[in-house]
Amino acid sequence: MKPLSLADISFTGSDLARPECVLCTRAGDIFASDSRGGVRHILPDGEQRLYLGASQDLDRPLFPNGVALERDGSFLVTQLSDGAGGVFRLGRDGTLRPVLREVDGVVLPATNFVLLDEAGRQWITISTRQVPRDLGYRAGIDDGFIVLLDHKGARIVADGLGFANEVRLDPTGQFLYVNETYSRRLTRYRVGADGALSRRETFATFGHGSYPDGLAFDVEGGIWVTSVVSNRLIRVAPDGTQDVMLEDADEAHVAWVEEAYERSALGRPHMDRVGGKALRSLSSLAFGGPDLRTAYLGVLLGDRLPTLRLPVAGVKLVHWEWR
Repeated sequence: MKPLSLADISFTGSDLARPECVLCTRAGDIFASDSRGGVRHILPDGEQRLYLGASQDLDRPLFPNGVALERDGSFLVTQLSDGAGGVFRLGRDGTLRPVLREVDGVVLPATNFVLLDEAGRQWITISTRQVPRDLGYRAGIDDGFIVLLDHKGARIVADGLGFANEVRLDPTGQFLYVNETYSRRLTRYRVGADGALSRRETFATFGHGSYPDGLAFDVEGGIWVTSVVSNRLIRVAPDGTQDVMLEDADEAHVAWVEEAYERSALGRPHMDRVGGKALRSLSSLAFGGPDLRTAYLGVLLGDRLPTLRLPVAGVKLVHWEWR
């Protein structure tokens, strides 16, 4: 496929706060996590609403990272703050109720992402057990894990991951893919009928400047992977080959990050200063638009969603018909 151009990017929304995770629906609604403590809703006519959670039992303000839309219009949100994490259900009236706060008798640390699948199961990632989280920003700290929550309850189904980030089921439901950001690889597991994960394998590895964060499937079997730091959008083909489809890197910043990464000294300052001409720490991609060929890009440091047309349509997610 022909690489995309930064000149083709437009922007959606305004006054967003760390829109890391983005969801789109057939009706044209766009939802994004909001670090002020909830979810930003961009309606098809451009109107914006902010759904903020209010809870007296949290030991610190809600800091959403991953978001999943439920059939009734509520949201599953992950609590990313250092310390106690978990998954909460956020209503549009501001009600906030715990869904999962511990697994196997252990309180969940900062929680990264939640995926709701066709069977109503929740796949939840915890990037690292390190406190603070930036101690996990290095190779060899393989203490991230995946939790499955279904009708049987919650349990750890995969462990030993190098900063577990977004997860996706492939369109067949046979494989679960997860980005290991600071081990710089895309890993997949075979999914059993009971949700058990097996046959772990490295599907793709990434090199200099690439730190995989979000991922999304297209209808041709390609996986679109977003990279923080370098602002790269990489398409991994079904055979594992890669093409950089878009890049907006500050080479001096990438070199600074790489030097720190090699010394196992990467920290928050390196991740909080990512710049680019149009992208500000590219974190995720959601396929939207009537034909599912419009990409809405999550950005950790931006206040708008970069938007552009893609040469291939995305796969419909479970929430596509919901509002």
